[in-house]
Amino acid sequence: MTADRRAFSVAVYARRKGSEVLAIFHRRLQTWLPIGGELEAGETPLEAAVRELREETGLVGRFGPLAGALDGVPWGLLGYEEHQAGTKGLHMNFVFVADVPDDAVVVPNDELVDWKWVDRDELARLESPLNVRQFGFAALDAVVVPR
Repeated sequence: MTADRRAFSVAVYARRKGSEVLAIFHRRLQTWLPIGGELEAGETPLEAAVRELREETGLVGRFGPLAGALDGVPWGLLGYEEHQAGTKGLHMNFVFVADVPDDAVVVPNDELVDWKWVDRDELARLESPLNVRQFGFAALDAVVVPR
């Protein structure tokens, strides 16, 4: 793989109680992040978000339409960001929020060293890239409209 590589990826902020999001400590990257990964061939960003959430944590989330979203925007899409991922190249990252049951049990896969539910105060202190915290606040503030 070269630094010229481009990859589409997703990040998913699992949200519970309307006041906490799930942060994972990524084994390879050694930092706190949301759940996420690259899109597989033929997958939409929303399909990848659903899959990554389930694969990395065992959680099933509700990706609902967000207040203020334009027609045609995938449910739960908070935004988009790009970042360099070392030799993996440029990650073009679709960021989602999904509500999970308040009593949801995380069953982590081997990519995670640790995980924790963080509220707004803990998120502000999280040792992570700035945009991880910024999108985390956006996830906590997102309003899902009734279908």
